[in-house]
Amino acid sequence: MGFAKKIKVGAVIHCGDWNNPISVDTVFNFNIPIYAVVGNADINPEIARRLKFCAEKFSDNSLKFELDNIKIGITHKPSDIQKYFSDSDLDIIFCGHLHSQNESEFNGVKVIRPGALEIGINFAVYDTVTKKIEFINDQI
Repeated sequence: MGFAKKIKVGAVIHCGDWNNPISVDTVFNFNIPIYAVVGNADINPEIARRLKFCAEKFSDNSLKFELDNIKIGITHKPSDIQKYFSDSDLDIIFCGHLHSQNESEFNGVKVIRPGALEIGINFAVYDTVTKKIEFINDQI
């Protein structure tokens, strides 16, 4: 949380695999808007229930929204990108599932897999002004 406050994060984008309801509560307590989907590891129905209550925007499968005039898409599985976003005019897509960091493209749109917070510190920061991505990776 200290890092997010220090760099003045405007939103948390979570690509699923919260794993437990306590993770949702922890991120919610940052008091930063949450945009989220659930992942295949989110088998506890309480996770989705809490996200419906506390997230700025939430969907089970895919989500499209706008922040700072940037059109953003989120889905959990990279294999679902074509299914949900093949005909959209997004600026960037975030996905998870593989728990690793990667930057690629789909139909000319930047695709970011930010990583996972399960083995150390492993996430990404996207600057909506410069449109640059920074991968944070500090294995413990």
